Amino acid sequence: MAQEELEIEIDKFGKVTVKTVGIKGPRCLDVAESFAQILGQEESRELTSEYYETEQQVRSHIDVKRKH
Repeated sequence: MAQEELEIEIDKFGKVTVKTVGIKGPRCLDVAESFAQILGQEESRELTSEYYETEQQVRSHIDVKRKH
């Protein structure tokens, strides 16, 4: 099974870019939506080629920790 990852990039102006990697099918949108709710604002969203691939049955858990 391919590893599922999130690539999170924060530029020097504070703009956050989140990319799902290895999350196939529409489930990647669920993950993206979770991050959009955490961040509070979304400027744009682009579908990757993995969105159109067949989704596998996978259980996942997202644990977000904030550092102050």
